[in-house]
Formats: sequence, C-alpha cells, structure tokens
Amino acid sequence: MVVTVSTDLAIPAARARELALKPPLLEYVLWPWVQMPPIEPLPETITEGQRITAKLRFLGVLPGWCHTLTIQRLGELEIASREHGGPVREWNHRLTFQETSPGSCRYTDSVEIHAGLATPTVVLFAHLIYRYRQWRWRALARVLAAESNV
Repeated sequence: MVVTVSTDLAIPAARARELALKPPLLEYVLWPWVQMPPIEPLPETITEGQRITAKLRFLGVLPGWCHTLTIQRLGELEIASREHGGPVREWNHRLTFQETSPGSCRYTDSVEIHAGLATPTVVLFAHLIYRYRQWRWRALARVLAAESNV
C-alpha cells in the first residue's frame, strides 16, 4: 500500500531538501512520538548509499525494533530510501520538494509499505505520523522564513 501526504512550506525547495538531509531535523519532526537513536554515530549530513540502523522508541520509553534505512537516491529536490525492520518488510520512502514560488515549496512524503498482516495498522500509523511530521515541518519553516525576513 502507498501513503502520500503533502504540505506547503514557507521556505525554498532547495533549503527544505538541505534540511531533510540533517539527522537533527528528523529528530525534531518526529518528537515526541517516535525516536530513532542510531546504533552508530551519524555524520552531519546524510549521503547517497549510506545505511543507517536505529533502535525505534515510541513516546520516548516504549521499545520498538531495529529499523534499517538505506539512502537510495539523492536528487536535486528528492530523497529516496529503502527501509525495513520489525513487522515492516518494506518501507520505501520518497521525499520530494517542488518549488511553488521563490520562497516556498510543496513537500511530499510518499511511502510504499509492505508489512504482511500488519500492513493496515502500519499504513494507519504512517498516515498519522506523516501528518504530524509535516505539521512540525510547517512550524519550523515559518520560523526560518521569519528569520530570513529580519
């Protein structure tokens, strides 16, 4: 099944894509619902071909499983990863950033999910977490846009 969620951000597409490559941004947009502490230290910026394994925690305390993601493609305005872990056999995630004006963009999360019998539950989780994550993105983008106008 595929889940696609989009939102408009008040920052340029190139800036949004640049931010999406930074591990602290992922922490920010998922907090407090999901935390993904990496098994090994991460670089400042994620690179194509990089493989990352993290131990999922829900609400900061509920232990999850090890989740592995491989950065498959880094396009000019796109990031694609292949992921798996726990009940999720495949979580193929694609982030795209489409310029809508010089100072704004449309950000889209699209994820293909295969989790066997757990697929409907995982799909529901994906809908909820991506809507929350994009809400956090919008809040951050508003702050960054305001700072750039100062």
